[in-house]
Amino acid sequence: MRGEYKVPGGKLVAVDVTVEEDRLANVSLSGDFFLEPDDALEQIDRALTGLPASSSVAELTAAITAVLNDSIAMIGFSPEAIGIAVRRALGKATSWHDHTFEVIHEDPVHPAIHVALDEVIANEVGKGNRGPTLRFWEWNAPAVVIGSFQSLSNEVDLEAVERYGVTVLRRISGGGAMFMEPGNTITYSLTVPQTLVEGLSFERSYSYLDDWIIGALGTLGIEASYVPLNDITSPAGKIAGAAQKRLSSGAVLHHVTMAYDMDQDKMSEVLRIGREKLSDKGTKSAKKRVDPLRSQTGMPRGQIITELKEYFHSRYNTVPGKITADEMRQAEELVTTKFSNPEWTQRVP
Repeated sequence: MRGEYKVPGGKLVAVDVTVEEDRLANVSLSGDFFLEPDDALEQIDRALTGLPASSSVAELTAAITAVLNDSIAMIGFSPEAIGIAVRRALGKATSWHDHTFEVIHEDPVHPAIHVALDEVIANEVGKGNRGPTLRFWEWNAPAVVIGSFQSLSNEVDLEAVERYGVTVLRRISGGGAMFMEPGNTITYSLTVPQTLVEGLSFERSYSYLDDWIIGALGTLGIEASYVPLNDITSPAGKIAGAAQKRLSSGAVLHHVTMAYDMDQDKMSEVLRIGREKLSDKGTKSAKKRVDPLRSQTGMPRGQIITELKEYFHSRYNTVPGKITADEMRQAEELVTTKFSNPEWTQRVP
């Protein structure tokens, strides 16, 4: 059996392995990485040989780390990357190319429907009722969407949102607040089975799931890069922020909001950005923290989304998708019972 793992920003790791009496045998590590000295390759193979086939990525990583010393240099990969490749060889983890992704881009709906659809689709993916899904948002009203654990009063100026007619919503993922008006951001949700991020920490899974969008932005002429934990930036400024939620159903929800043509004056009135957070970002104004895609590309928003979809299609297996009637029914019910309920929105006052 063979498993492969491409380290984001790094090298390809491949492992060939057989299983004999529920233990790893005939382990052979390969790839386009750099490893010194040469005999370290055999040391790693021996460290994995004989381990239980049920070993987790953490256990495989620990076994490899135990045989390493300061004289061994691993460049472009890591013990964890080898563990992931082994798990993929054993069929316990999956890669992008093991899946066919539904790509959904439908007509505008209220932002509350979108945050509800994120939960519905994630549960459907986790239960195996739908495949991995990339869904682009279109919405018909302004909104502030805050993270699951943010304080409502600390993050949002409630007088300003009332003055501008902005809806405040709390999503199920963590992270920071985002200000959305129709046409001013590009937001998408990527929902995948947890097998795709098997063995990856939350931190590593962000860069792994953001890798495709970094490549897509590159085709638009943007020198984009990932900045831990959850930002995407360019030399001109921050472009996007990501948020993630791993659900008990077995799915991972990873969504990204990219600034397109922000009304930054209004945003600075609606959002309260704490001084400590601003100082950490090296700026004194929320208005200076983003650089819209419109100014970096000169392209219409719709054209950018088309280019992003085409790039995703060029890298992975995709089919056109749609929200089912049952999924929309579930989302509308969640809007009523949860996302428009003050108990949820104000759960962290």
